[in-house]
Amino acid sequence: MSIVSLDNTITIAISVSDRHASARWYNEKLGFELIFHADDAGWSELQTKTAGVTLGLGEQTEPTPGNAVPVFGVPDIDTARKDLESAGVEFDGDTEVIEGMVSTATFYDPDRNALMLAQDLSTQDQ
Repeated sequence: MSIVSLDNTITIAISVSDRHASARWYNEKLGFELIFHADDAGWSELQTKTAGVTLGLGEQTEPTPGNAVPVFGVPDIDTARKDLESAGVEFDGDTEVIEGMVSTATFYDPDRNALMLAQDLSTQDQ
């Protein structure tokens, strides 16, 4: 039995130097469809050809190629984080909230590979 309840979504987050150019490339070359650009958050998201799997583009001045971070959707990030921390899972910092958009929390596997939890806030009543 798993410690935390995951929903049926996963986002693979990568760092890029220009989200808009990268989004065009992924659309033109791989057929991924733009879901949104969040310019104030430095984030863009595209739907891949696989149901429930999106590609997140985090804009950084100096991107880190090859550093992909799986982001697991959860219905309640506070409960999921508490359950994982109770099981000895290490988290990095506080849960980050972008109001009306998403809450995220970074955690690590035993080899220090970064993973994230994310709760979609865009569909919740404000």
